[in-house]
Amino acid sequence: MIRQVPDQFSWVDHRLVRERYIDYLSHGSAALYLFLVTVSDAKGLSYYGDETLQKRLCMDNTCLSDARDALVQQRLIAYKKPLYQVLALDHRRVGQNQAATEPCSMQEVLQQVMGGGV
Repeated sequence: MIRQVPDQFSWVDHRLVRERYIDYLSHGSAALYLFLVTVSDAKGLSYYGDETLQKRLCMDNTCLSDARDALVQQRLIAYKKPLYQVLALDHRRVGQNQAATEPCSMQEVLQQVMGGGV
């Protein structure tokens, strides 16, 4: 049977993989992101608390904090306790050695367009 998309507001943007956002995430960060995308409302908001997230994702406090910090750094989520918001992927991801405000070089742009072969 072919998969059918249910009538709901939860979805994962394929650009997460295609534009390699996921390449910069740990397993914990990816798990937290998937959970938040799944449970957030139409505006990307989720009120799940740390204790519940730790239990549901089998993470200790340090792992959850590191995962959350990585998602905030990559500008995939916004967080202000107790509220999470999944953000749109309409911006450039931040590499490990780049500041959030640093522009892409032409080589980076071409690598993204050509799939990494420049």
